[in-house]
Amino acid sequence: MTKKKILYIQTSGIDTPERLYAPFILGTTAVAMGIDATIYFLIKGVTVVKKGEAEKIKLGDFPSLKEVIDQAVKAGVKLRVCERSCQLLGIGRGDFIEGAKIVGAATLNDLVLDADAVICF
Repeated sequence: MTKKKILYIQTSGIDTPERLYAPFILGTTAVAMGIDATIYFLIKGVTVVKKGEAEKIKLGDFPSLKEVIDQAVKAGVKLRVCERSCQLLGIGRGDFIEGAKIVGAATLNDLVLDADAVICF
């Protein structure tokens, strides 16, 4: 039996912190359920995985966004960053956290076609 796959597309950036926790929490939960989880960062979403940014975000009683991201990566959630979005925002290839892999636009199309479910944030 093939493993189910969920793709989370993160377009919201650090300017909307209340929209940033969900894909990491859901992705970690999906992996715990035996589901393959990938988060694809697009447009302003790429700012979420830029080095030093997640440490600045903490809402209410939740852990910092960095702690939630670290937990997701440790669980096996894959992080994919849109190369064109990086160019659009002037963010260099070496400016991202460990585990965030820069990929081309065709990768998003492939991920969407291969996923059993796609959720956008």
